[in-house]
This record gives sequence, structure tokens and C-alpha cells, in this order.
Amino acid sequence: MFIFKKIIGPCFDPLSVCLVLLVAGVLVLWATRRQRLGKVLVSIGVAAFIFAGYGWFSRPFVERLELKYPALLEVDKASGVKWIVVLGYGVVPDKKLPPNSQLCNGALARLVEGIRIHRALPGSRIILSGGPPSGGVPEAEAMARTAAFLGVDRQKLVLDSTSKDTEDQARLIKRMIGDEKFILVTSAVHMPRSVALAQKQGLHPIPAPADHIVKENAGTISPAEFFPGSGSIAAIELAMHEYLGMVWAKLRGRI
Repeated sequence: MFIFKKIIGPCFDPLSVCLVLLVAGVLVLWATRRQRLGKVLVSIGVAAFIFAGYGWFSRPFVERLELKYPALLEVDKASGVKWIVVLGYGVVPDKKLPPNSQLCNGALARLVEGIRIHRALPGSRIILSGGPPSGGVPEAEAMARTAAFLGVDRQKLVLDSTSKDTEDQARLIKRMIGDEKFILVTSAVHMPRSVALAQKQGLHPIPAPADHIVKENAGTISPAEFFPGSGSIAAIELAMHEYLGMVWAKLRGRI
């Protein structure tokens, strides 16, 4: 099931959909007499690319996920909470690079937020959660090396190095901390699904979203906003992944 999800999921990415529509349209135009169908397919493909490439269109879909839980700015309100759980987000174990550069940007942002909260809560411990992607170095171990590199006491780190996905992480965290409250750190766009999966396991997370995509820019408009960008495409891909993940979880009764 895990491999099935990893194969099917990318098929619904905006770029994949755009490419399929455009290639199909071109093939129909050149290889058949159904010119109207070919034009329709190409037109839909171009429209889908514009939708994905401009933040004006994709932003509401991302905001709906990211704004559900506000950033944990007043950490003192969580005083007495012992556990901080940081979910992994990918690692490239290139030995030529320092530990922080081996983590994907999202993973590093999550880890830094977890460390920030940890330093504001004396006596807290950090659970780093994430197994080995494609059989490589576990995400939890890569984050632990980076945390130590950034000055976190190794004795304050607890590793979950076997979980495969968010649902698996929720189950394992339940075994580790039981019914205790904990601060959950993950990307803002990923937080709604993470909280729902955790609550389904009977956990009591306090959301602390990180790695925000949508950020206010004091009302200024950048010339780059008038052009399509890879950042907007990446943002809508992440949002689509989360929406599909929630639908899949609901169909299976996991949330």
C-alpha cells in the first residue's frame, strides 16, 4: 500500500496533469482528424499550467490548509508539556555536505522550529520521527545529527527511525508517549492532516506549524507576481498532495 501511494500520488501532480493533457492534445492534432478534441486538450493543458503557475490562483488552496492552525508564537502557554515531536520531511545523505545541508529545506525548517520551542521549554525532549526513505539513512537520524550540530543535547533527543509515513508516525508516537500532550511540529500545509491522524490515534497534539509557504509581504507587489513561477507550482503540488492524502485517509477511516 505504501509503494502504491508513492506511485499513484505523483500522477495527480499539476505538472503531470498538464503534461498528459498537452501531449495527448498534440498527438490527437498530429495523428488524427479530431482537430477539435486536440485543441480542447491543449487548451485545458495550458489553462491548468496557468492555474498552477500563478500564485493568484493557487494561493487560496494553500491558505486553506496553512491558516487552520496559527504559528506557536507564545510558547510559554505550552509550559509543562514534556514532548516536542518533529516530523521528518526528507534527507539526501551526501557525505560531502554538513548535516544541515543533507536535510531537505522543509525538514530543516521543521527541525529549527522544534529546537526553538525546545529551548523555550526547559525540561522538554524532542522526538524526531522519520524512517529511511527508499532504504537510505533514516530521516530521524539525519535530523538528530543536525540538532546536535546546532547544540542540542543528545540526551534530549528520542528517535523514531522506522515510520514510513504520517499515519505510521502517529501510531508509533502513541506507543512512545501514550496520552500525554505534546507539541507537534510539521509544515503548515501538512498540519491539518497530521493533527487529524494523531487525534484518530487518541493523541493530544498542540500544533506548531513551520515551513510556511504563504507569507504576507506588507502589501507590496513584486514584478515576479506577474509571471508564472516554479514556487507556485511546488506550492499547489504540496496542497494537492495533502488534499488527496486526506481523502484517502477518510476513505480508509483513518481520520
